[in-house]
Amino acid sequence: MRSELVYRAGLKIENKFLLSTTVMQAVRKLHINSTRTEDTSNRVLVDVAEGRYAHGALPEIEPPPTIDTLVIVPSV
Repeated sequence: MRSELVYRAGLKIENKFLLSTTVMQAVRKLHINSTRTEDTSNRVLVDVAEGRYAHGALPEIEPPPTIDTLVIVPSV
């Protein structure tokens, strides 16, 4: 059952690490102590699969700064 929920949620958020982070953060915020954690996580996975939760936009990846050529001064 849960594997199907994970699969459906993975169609919305393709990066598995981003999916797990999104689900964990939502479960932490939505969990009520009188309910089972499994039920909360299942509900969050269903909500992600239906497009209700999505992690914020990923930042643009900046290329690393260029490395200047190393100038070796010969010792006299």
